[in-house]
Amino acid sequence: MTFEITPKAAKFMRMMIMADGGPGAGFRLSVSPGGCSGLSAEISVLAEPLPGDAVVTHSGMRLFLPAESRLLLQDVTIDFAETPTSTGLVFHDPKAPATCGSHAH
Repeated sequence: MTFEITPKAAKFMRMMIMADGGPGAGFRLSVSPGGCSGLSAEISVLAEPLPGDAVVTHSGMRLFLPAESRLLLQDVTIDFAETPTSTGLVFHDPKAPATCGSHAH
């Protein structure tokens, strides 16, 4: 399984783990199709992975990834962005359409 986490995203994840979790806690990333980048995510800090989660160590953190997330995160770069409208993780998926909101209804 290959995906990238930028240093900014890793710092954000580590801060969340330190704030919300104890030693050995992990960052659960539940990704689903949708959103502007083609992916949207629910994030949480958990002491233990949920049943069916894979535990992946990345950037010195334990990540808990459900099966769907493992498929969707293939080749994705996880970044962190602060904009006037949102703060959080951003997913750069090379498989996603390059444009956003260009569909005419």
